[in-house]
Amino acid sequence: MEEKEFFERVVQVNRVSKKTKGGDKRSLSVIVVAGDRKGRVGVGLGKAADVQSAVRKATAYAKKHLIDVPLKGRTIPHMVLVKVGAAKVLLKPAREGTGVIAGGAVRVVAEAAGIHDVVSKTLGTKNQASNVYATLEALKKLKRLNT
Repeated sequence: MEEKEFFERVVQVNRVSKKTKGGDKRSLSVIVVAGDRKGRVGVGLGKAADVQSAVRKATAYAKKHLIDVPLKGRTIPHMVLVKVGAAKVLLKPAREGTGVIAGGAVRVVAEAAGIHDVVSKTLGTKNQASNVYATLEALKKLKRLNT
């Protein structure tokens, strides 16, 4: 039953290999965003020899490390700009009916968190993983505003 209440989306699948004495050791790393669409969202990174196991590990980590996102109706309470590594993410509240105006990585995190109206811009890098982590940091920095 718990599986159905969470929104899960694979953001990135990356094939990695390591040189060992016995030859190349190949595996996959997967980034998954999970959220309940009611103000809780998490990101997980899973590594395994096959995609299914990596996704399962990443999803379990994401669900275990959920953060609460303060929402003001269907949008965020205030503007926030965050820099994580090379990635910069700008999130701005939007009027009702605007929708999620965001790039791929930010869109997935916003939808998983239950944000319906937001305007965003990613700057600095096109790396999906960096942008996902920067978006998560931006959501952590949001404060509840008393209205």
